[in-house]
Amino acid sequence: MLNINDKAIDFTLKDQNNNDIELSSFLGKKIILYFYPKDDTSGCTLEANGYKELYEEFKKENTVIIGISKDSVSSHKKFETKYNLPFILLSDESLSILKTYDVYKEKSMYGRKYMGIVRTTFLIDENGIIKYRNDKVKAKDDAKIMLEMIKNNNY
Repeated sequence: MLNINDKAIDFTLKDQNNNDIELSSFLGKKIILYFYPKDDTSGCTLEANGYKELYEEFKKENTVIIGISKDSVSSHKKFETKYNLPFILLSDESLSILKTYDVYKEKSMYGRKYMGIVRTTFLIDENGIIKYRNDKVKAKDDAKIMLEMIKNNNY
């Protein structure tokens, strides 16, 4: 499991425009790397719209926002278009990065166990070091909490 003060593990995944995006290409900027279960579901839409609303503030703080789920590139494109999302959405259909970042776990709903993505947010600093990890994310508050943390250097 990756924890605070660990170096973020680099990867390359396809974004919503089918471009290869490499995490290490953002060295020199802060990165909000948030993992979410599924495009266009209520909680995930709430979280994405929170980041959209504060996007310009994050830009002023030299911060890149990247959302990752196991949805396809085309699903991400529809999600981006429907909600006019201004940030990067990465597709990890193979689950390799989800597993590397330890966010693909056994979950339970109504007594039924299944494997899925645990909503998790990482703050990575300009040097590629994980400064914060939250795996108890509340979708509606995630963007506000992360922006306050960055603005106050409280990480």
